[in-house]
Amino acid sequence: MFVEFQIGGKLINNRLSEVIDETQKFLSQDENVINELKREDMQVANLARYMISIGKYPIYNNTVVKYFPLGEDKFKDMIIELEKAKKFIFMEYFIIEKGFMWNSILEILERKVKEGVEVRVMYDGMCSLSLLPYNYPKKLIDKGIKCKMFSPVKPALSTSQNNRDHRKILVIDGKVAFNGGINIGDEYINRYERFGHWKDVAVKLSGNAVKSFTLMFLQMWDIDEKSHDDFYKYIYVDNESEKNKADGYIMPYGDSPLDSENAGESVYLDILNTAKKYVHIMAPYLIIDNEMMTALTYAAKRGIDIKIILPSKPDKLSAFMLAKTYYSELLQAGVRIYEYTPGFVHAKLFSSDDEKVVVGTINLDFRSLYLHFECATFIYKNKVIKSIEEYFIKTLNKCKEITIKEYKDINVIFKICGRVLKLIAPLM
Repeated sequence: MFVEFQIGGKLINNRLSEVIDETQKFLSQDENVINELKREDMQVANLARYMISIGKYPIYNNTVVKYFPLGEDKFKDMIIELEKAKKFIFMEYFIIEKGFMWNSILEILERKVKEGVEVRVMYDGMCSLSLLPYNYPKKLIDKGIKCKMFSPVKPALSTSQNNRDHRKILVIDGKVAFNGGINIGDEYINRYERFGHWKDVAVKLSGNAVKSFTLMFLQMWDIDEKSHDDFYKYIYVDNESEKNKADGYIMPYGDSPLDSENAGESVYLDILNTAKKYVHIMAPYLIIDNEMMTALTYAAKRGIDIKIILPSKPDKLSAFMLAKTYYSELLQAGVRIYEYTPGFVHAKLFSSDDEKVVVGTINLDFRSLYLHFECATFIYKNKVIKSIEEYFIKTLNKCKEITIKEYKDINVIFKICGRVLKLIAPLM
């Protein structure tokens, strides 16, 4: 099966809405979980209500979370879990690039197909520009792997070309799901250095919340199908969940550029607006709108410790220049900005008050917040949060803090270029 998603945004939205309607019965909110959450924190319960109302993204309990502070840590666990697959493997990634990482995964996928495991791979059409041959999906099909390429880039003017599938999802047997910023490429696991040391993060979920990632994948896969999957086949029911009860609450969620809601930005804003002590952020880009700027500066001015870790070595010089145009206003408001001196930060992380964390694919830029298909994992009061914050502090120790004086010393030409680029910031 080799399919190219090359249909207009309105048609994609209609079909996606139809598939979401088909999956609604699997994504109803457990009212017992919401009632428990209300007793814990009414504001978080309200956020959960909002997310279920806009996109059918329920919040779950009984989900174990493992955090990976580096891509190579996630990769090791991916290999272990892929080897365990018995029924199906679903992979959806923005980038798949040939190399050690992909070759290691592909060898397992080929073997699993021979064992009778259903394997589906979906990647964004941007890969066809330089990373993979245009006919690469056919090569996977010949190996027994079902493959789809989302919206191949073609020489035609279309606003739908801006709507990329930026998600990173791996689901195995409906029991385990991975999510985070890590694509399939050797730089993500520091197999080679592209922009110095590559800092990325991810999570692995085991338990009830995996269901949402399973269905998110199938929703996207089924957009162009004449008939939808038998979703029952892929929903794992954990009859042992009470014996393996995990603490806290987990909410996987997606964000579509084709509806009127900005789920990704809304969750970030909610964290900033309800923070009591701190919000710690890691991001590769800082290209923000007035609403995000207001939330960051207001939080800092009311005494919240806002720290943002950004790269010291950029993957895109234009985005690097543009990010610095926001430094002055943020620094004057009391936001503390750090640059990761070993290299490039690709992590997308919000951590707040030892209680809330978001790990996912959603950058602090216009494309991610408004134009791309994205996904993330919201974590509340799970024991993993302590280690996530500890790793943030360890990363901070490898960073250089940017002061107002240092901002003023930035090369004038560099600043001018950034201000010019700001005129087209929504396109970057």
